[in-house]
Amino acid sequence: MPFPRSFLDELSARSDIVDLVGGYVSLTNRGGRYWACCPFHNEKTPSFSVSPDTQLYYCFGCKKGGDAVRFVMEMENLSYPEAVAFLAKRAGLEVPDEQTDRETARKRARLLQLNKDTARYYYELLNTPRGEAVRAYLDRRRIERRTAVRFGMGASADAWDDLLTAMTKRGYSKEELLSAGLIVKGKSGSFYDKFRNRLMLPVIDTRGDVVAFGSRVLDSSEPKYMNSPDTPVYNKRRVLYGLNLAKRTKRENLILCEGNLDIVTLHQAGFDNAVASMGTALTPEQVRLLARFTKELVLCYDNDNAGKIATEKALALLRESEMNVRVLELPRRRTETGELVKQDADDFIKFHGPDAFEALLSGSETGVAFRMQQVAGKHDLTSDESRVAYCQEVAGVLAEIPSATERSIYTVRAAEIAGVTAEAMELEVREARKRRRRAEKNAELRRDLNPASALQPSAREIRYDDLRSARAEEGVLRLLLLDPALFPQKPPPELRDFSSPLLRRAIEALCEQLALGHSASIGALGESFTSAEVSHLVSVSQAPESLANGAKALQDYYEIIRQQAQKRSGREEDPLLAAMQRRRS
Repeated sequence: MPFPRSFLDELSARSDIVDLVGGYVSLTNRGGRYWACCPFHNEKTPSFSVSPDTQLYYCFGCKKGGDAVRFVMEMENLSYPEAVAFLAKRAGLEVPDEQTDRETARKRARLLQLNKDTARYYYELLNTPRGEAVRAYLDRRRIERRTAVRFGMGASADAWDDLLTAMTKRGYSKEELLSAGLIVKGKSGSFYDKFRNRLMLPVIDTRGDVVAFGSRVLDSSEPKYMNSPDTPVYNKRRVLYGLNLAKRTKRENLILCEGNLDIVTLHQAGFDNAVASMGTALTPEQVRLLARFTKELVLCYDNDNAGKIATEKALALLRESEMNVRVLELPRRRTETGELVKQDADDFIKFHGPDAFEALLSGSETGVAFRMQQVAGKHDLTSDESRVAYCQEVAGVLAEIPSATERSIYTVRAAEIAGVTAEAMELEVREARKRRRRAEKNAELRRDLNPASALQPSAREIRYDDLRSARAEEGVLRLLLLDPALFPQKPPPELRDFSSPLLRRAIEALCEQLALGHSASIGALGESFTSAEVSHLVSVSQAPESLANGAKALQDYYEIIRQQAQKRSGREEDPLLAAMQRRRS
């Protein structure tokens, strides 16, 4: 019996692969990935990698790869259902039945349609006399009409049951509206709209579905910001506001901010690479989502105490990512009375303009430099006692840097700040690294899982009959994994021309998952694919693929696949006729 996909998603979320694999082998963090000698074949140099961003493992030696379920299958010599049950018990989950999943999928589709209709209702209300107050608020915030349209902004009425009445007339039940987080049940048992007299900001995921709503009050009343609660179609830990637009940016990085309206202002100013977390601290799920779309992340939180603490926490979480991380620290603004006040990205753009923000973005510092600066700010470096304390604390920061070259550069910089010799600072860092290694070793000894005996590699090599076509087919698979929005929620017709049965089956299965409203991931292919096939697909996903011009790349891949299919069938195409047909389509 196939496992419900919603259950597998939850199982994956609760089964961090780094933690799982770390119970069997000793992992070393290097360059955002974790490395070890492969548990599946004998080797002296580590070639087995685990990616916290993709939640996949892969050995560059024996070519085995997969997700948490596949790893347990290999290590414990279990079948796919047995491995799922093993992980479910470990995560404290019960294994559901297939009927449950069908009902879940039906409810999910219904709620997504409700959210879409609600977003359209709010959008239309904005352009009526009843939306005048929200339009005036947008004018005060200098948000242009075209920007409001791009983000699908709307207005909720200053009434208790406006949306409730409108949606029930369209056939939605109160239970569905409650499940979507659009209405609230009062103490007397009556229902009323959750969002009233507010600017409405639909939250759209990377597939283009409206999954939730953010909102902003029009005056100084509280709460200033109000977001949808978690629902069957929305989990704030797994969504980033504005990523549906930012994923198409031509810029080389993504900017992570705190507030939804920061994102709106930045996009309007030309920074279409900005995204925001949904009223929560950065989460591992959001880090993995970001890593799908960029190799460099710029943190741009508010420059108050809370913002600096949030930056520190984000940097700690991002240390395990393969992304290069920088920090853009916004300066405080001096008011007419001479007072220095904090400002967010929205304030900075309004008071200083896009060029000034571009200059800050270009000069943003690395995460290590930011953390060193924060440590220095805690200590009076004119005092010998404080200088010693600074050296000890900053050594702990530097000890976490995996690159010896980078560590050496920052060690010299820390020595200059403290006014000590580079040799003395280097000795302090060396001692901090020793303490860190001892702590890691003690943690490893405390693990209660016994390493299983290493298994010999048995992966059968997957061979291609038409290499040129297959390489293009691999590109299609990578684009599907990186940006599912490029694909309709059904298998593309070009699949008929694929030369590789494995790649065709994989894309069909992933498109089927998309049609059910789930994400596309190799780990969710299930037991219809063998371990050797999954290993090969993971290997394909390791190759670089740019999303800078994804739609064009996809069409280029399809063109190669079509040409190769015609060659295999022995039909040569008339170039003029082909060009005419493409223009008509």
